[in-house]
Amino acid sequence: MTNLDSLALSWKNIKGNKLRTIITVIIIALGIFALILIITAIQAASNSLTSSFSTMGANAFSIRYKERGISFGHRSRNNTVKSNKKSSSERKSNLGIPIGFDEVKLFKNRYAFPGSKVSLALRGPSAVVVNTARNKTNPEINVFGGDENYLDLNGYKIAYGRNFTPNEVESGNYVCAIGSGVAAKLFAENSAKAIDAIVHIDHVPYRVVAVLEDKGSSAFFNTSKVVITPYNNVRRTFTSTANSYNIAVKVDDLKKMDIAIGEATAVFRPIRRLTVKDADNFYIDKSDSIAESLLTNLGFLEKGTIGIAFITLIGAAIGLMNIMLVAVNERTKEIGLAKALGATKSNIRSQFLFESIIISLMGAIAGIIAGILLGNMVAIFLHTGLVIPWAWVITGIAVCFIVGLTAGLYPALKASKLDPIVALRYE
Repeated sequence: MTNLDSLALSWKNIKGNKLRTIITVIIIALGIFALILIITAIQAASNSLTSSFSTMGANAFSIRYKERGISFGHRSRNNTVKSNKKSSSERKSNLGIPIGFDEVKLFKNRYAFPGSKVSLALRGPSAVVVNTARNKTNPEINVFGGDENYLDLNGYKIAYGRNFTPNEVESGNYVCAIGSGVAAKLFAENSAKAIDAIVHIDHVPYRVVAVLEDKGSSAFFNTSKVVITPYNNVRRTFTSTANSYNIAVKVDDLKKMDIAIGEATAVFRPIRRLTVKDADNFYIDKSDSIAESLLTNLGFLEKGTIGIAFITLIGAAIGLMNIMLVAVNERTKEIGLAKALGATKSNIRSQFLFESIIISLMGAIAGIIAGILLGNMVAIFLHTGLVIPWAWVITGIAVCFIVGLTAGLYPALKASKLDPIVALRYE
């Protein structure tokens, strides 16, 4: 009897016990399904996060008056513990005082790091309606105030029109640049016709000077549904929403980032009226630091999922071994007959090992397919491309092969050691 004969006989036995096979396959598939589903969803979320937060490029950083409020609970607890250990002067300097207009102007004038570019920004209202005389958008447009460097430092490119002039920024002119999604909604026939047209942003008229290219969006932030206007205009027109200014700095060489951040800190501390003993009352983060922070937290979820999946697979291995032992008892006479006809111990071992491995691999394939299909539903929701975690697919197949081999080894050895005479008389 060859290995091919043993494989064919194993497949025949698997098909002959369909219900038992299906139940075992489902048990194994559940562990792999949970693993592939979560890994696929995490990779989709990672792609979306990277697209959402890494808009300025690796050689840029921003200065804010407080950390972005999107960290997970364990981080905030750590921050609380640290803050309790600070001196009273440090706590007083970290009350989250907004960055004012005079402060950002002083910073831009004083910061003279070689090869750097500084942009000032002020957040405007969110979820506003932008309309023309004929068309209007849904109440989902975000307004941002910036200067002549804002588009460059935030990764925007101009499709039609021009950038703001320094004079327009200083005087707070009623001009704006609209995202591609806004242009498509208001000027569906031709986005280029938006240039010099008058649009109303929350009932305030603005002249369009630029239409921005689509730079990709995600479920976290749609970069095409934005309106950008000079920050002095936001400051004057939307006073109820104007809170704190943000400063963005871009350097010409990634290797200079740490030095540029140190220089920015040294320049901004006196502007914020901090003494040598005071802690910083502002925060500096790199353009991709938020994405990295969230990806780190997603990594904890990934590790937890891996643990749960392997626990499930251990249970599946025990169940598979039990089923194979039952199969040995059921086919004792068959084993005795095969040995009487010349089958060797190796032939019997191979037959049961093949059967165990095939069942395990069937579970792996079913779990992988289901996990990828459902995991990519998250990718569709987050507007990312198809995600297939090939490394984990290969790992899942390898692990299930080992599970099948391990679970079938003892039953195979037990079957191969049966005495053919005793086996033939077994009832």
